[in-house]
Amino acid sequence: MRAVIQKRAKREIVHEGEFLRFIRQGEWEYVERSNCSAIAIILATTENDKVLFVEQYRVPVGRKVIELPAGLINDQGSKMKESIMSVAQRELLEETGYKANKMKKILEGPVSSGSSGDMVTVFWARDVRKVSKGGGDNLESIIVHAVPIKTVDQWLKKMKLKGFLIEPKIYAGLYFLKTYNK
Repeated sequence: MRAVIQKRAKREIVHEGEFLRFIRQGEWEYVERSNCSAIAIILATTENDKVLFVEQYRVPVGRKVIELPAGLINDQGSKMKESIMSVAQRELLEETGYKANKMKKILEGPVSSGSSGDMVTVFWARDVRKVSKGGGDNLESIIVHAVPIKTVDQWLKKMKLKGFLIEPKIYAGLYFLKTYNK
C-alpha cells in the first residue's frame, strides 16, 4: 500500500516515553526525540592529521559502534537555549577530552527522514588538542580513537572485522576530509 502524503493531516502523539515520541500523521508513522531540539555531530581532526572516533555500546543494535562524536541540543533540562555551535564544542570535550581551536559548520539535514524527525548539523573541528580525560557523561562509556587519516580506511575495515558496526556518517565525513582538507 502506498502512503498518502497529507501535509495538513492531524499530528497525533501515539505514545511518549522519557526520551522519544511515537507520532502518527495521516497514514505516516515516525519517531521524534522529546528531550532535544537537534543533534550536533563533530568531525574532529588533530594538528597531526588524525581523526577522532568514539566507540560505545549501543543497546538498539546490541553491538559496539564506531561513530563520530555527537550530542543533543538542549538536552540538559535547561530553560536556556544552547547554540548548536556551543553544544558541538561541549560534546567534543565531554566525549573525547579534546578542544577545538577552530570549528566550522559544514552540513545539515535529516538523519533518517523516513522514520525520524531528527535533524543534524555536522561541524568540522580543526586542530583539536587533548585537554581532559573525555569518555562521556555518567550515562556513557566511551572509548576514544585518534586514527591517522592516511590509514583510516584500513583501521575501519579492521574494526568491522572485529565485529564493530561503523556509523555510515563517518564515510560522509571522511569524503569531506579527503576532498576539502588539502
